[in-house]
Amino acid sequence: MRDNWQAEIEIEVPFHDLDPMEVVWHGNYVRYFERARHALLQGLDYDYPQMRDSGYAWPVIDMSVRYARPARFAQRLRVSARIVEWENRLRIRYEVRDAASGERLTKGETIQVAVEIANGEMCFVSPPVLFEKLGVSL
Repeated sequence: MRDNWQAEIEIEVPFHDLDPMEVVWHGNYVRYFERARHALLQGLDYDYPQMRDSGYAWPVIDMSVRYARPARFAQRLRVSARIVEWENRLRIRYEVRDAASGERLTKGETIQVAVEIANGEMCFVSPPVLFEKLGVSL
């Protein structure tokens, strides 16, 4: 896997992300994944504005999350995103780890597909612009 096909961010859990049990509410992990995905796509120079400008939208069509241990208020987390598939769809894997110990707390995955903005049609093969941004030959 190429280095630029992955990104890692660090966040501190804010109070407003907690549920009544004083752990991070499960839905907030999706936001953490999004922040890591944003960093990954920025590193490829193919973030959402560049996607739009290239004529493609990349909606998330599937997502899975596996929770192993809870994150808590003020805990520092490392959230990583890594591209694992790109030929026909964009599959990104995520891990949320405790920044101090490295213990994995949560993992997940999203699948995105290219949709031509001009006609709203889903592409069954990733468009050449993605291959170009990844530095992969067609």
